[in-house]
Amino acid sequence: MAFAFAGELLHHFIPLPIPASIYGIVLLYIALELKLVKVKDIKETSSFLISIMPIMFLPPAVGIVQSWSLIKGLWLPCAVVIVVSTVVVMAVSGRVTQRLVRKGGRK
Repeated sequence: MAFAFAGELLHHFIPLPIPASIYGIVLLYIALELKLVKVKDIKETSSFLISIMPIMFLPPAVGIVQSWSLIKGLWLPCAVVIVVSTVVVMAVSGRVTQRLVRKGGRK
């Protein structure tokens, strides 16, 4: 919660178009890298959040169904954006993961 709050504060005071949650995640990552926070301290909560993640997609899905009359004319551009952004996110995530695994292997 402290990292989420710190992310909210940074978002409020830094005039960049970066979501508060991203600030919080970056702060948590830095704290983990600097060994200020131990993985065992956040393991239970992170495992819980990962296990309920599919439920978090329900409200946006319901919103799309309810707004279908407004967006049905835009389904093709939306589908293209979704597919392209998904591929980019997967590629970047894969590269970052590979680098982190290689970095961890050197230690």
